[in-house]
Amino acid sequence: MHELKIGEQDLLTYLRPDTFVGALVYLLLFVVLAMLLSRGLRAGVNTAMARQGHLDRTTVSFLQQIGTAAIWVVMLILYAHLIPVLRAMGTALLAGAGVASVVIGLAAQSTLGNLVAGLAITIYRPFRLGDTLQVTAPTGTEVGTVQLISLGYTTLRTADGRLVVLPNSSAASQVTINLSAIGGTRAPPPLPIVIQVGRQTDVEVARRLALRTAAETLDQQAVLGCFLTKIDASGAVLELRVRGPDPKERDALHSKLVATLAQRFADSGVDAAGAEPPAFS
Repeated sequence: MHELKIGEQDLLTYLRPDTFVGALVYLLLFVVLAMLLSRGLRAGVNTAMARQGHLDRTTVSFLQQIGTAAIWVVMLILYAHLIPVLRAMGTALLAGAGVASVVIGLAAQSTLGNLVAGLAITIYRPFRLGDTLQVTAPTGTEVGTVQLISLGYTTLRTADGRLVVLPNSSAASQVTINLSAIGGTRAPPPLPIVIQVGRQTDVEVARRLALRTAAETLDQQAVLGCFLTKIDASGAVLELRVRGPDPKERDALHSKLVATLAQRFADSGVDAAGAEPPAFS
């Protein structure tokens, strides 16, 4: 019995916060606790969203990320206060915290700007998850569905599967067109038709012909525009965009437009003699 008590005392001695082994054990405990709390928060949020569909997914997702970050910060602070060495070190570093904060703020202006812009997007909600947006990117005008709004970035997925990643500061400052319908009904993404023409083809004539053909096939209201997206040694690439039809009619409309465009381009003789004929997809 006496030997058991001695063993317990030795174990408690090793687990004291001021020993290396004790500090390591407490670190593992705090990390596990933070992970459990983060998973519990995530599970609670998912359950709340499943039970009550009226909750805004954008706000809930953003607040979940802030809550997770807050859990880890609180655990770090509690751990630092528990370990005597870290507590003393924190007191010594407190004097330089003001200077460090200024330096970090100047160095991370872009990151902090994205964070503040993300908070503004969450509060004012100019768009939400699932909305279809038209934005300006280095590649030109892009149309995509909002897939993710994180602390720093907003991610859009285009109709052809590409991901457009916008810094929140850019998403909040630029003029963004929300193509989603009012009243909770989401408008389908636009239908793009890619037109590849040879280098000898007059691009402006081809663009006008594509717009006229689409307007006659559908109607002028359904035509969003025809944009030059690429020029290289082999020719140019145009993208004709029309309003997205019902998903059930999307493939049929795409096939009809491609066939009509091919026929009109062949009849008009836009390409010079001997030039490579245009391709449509």
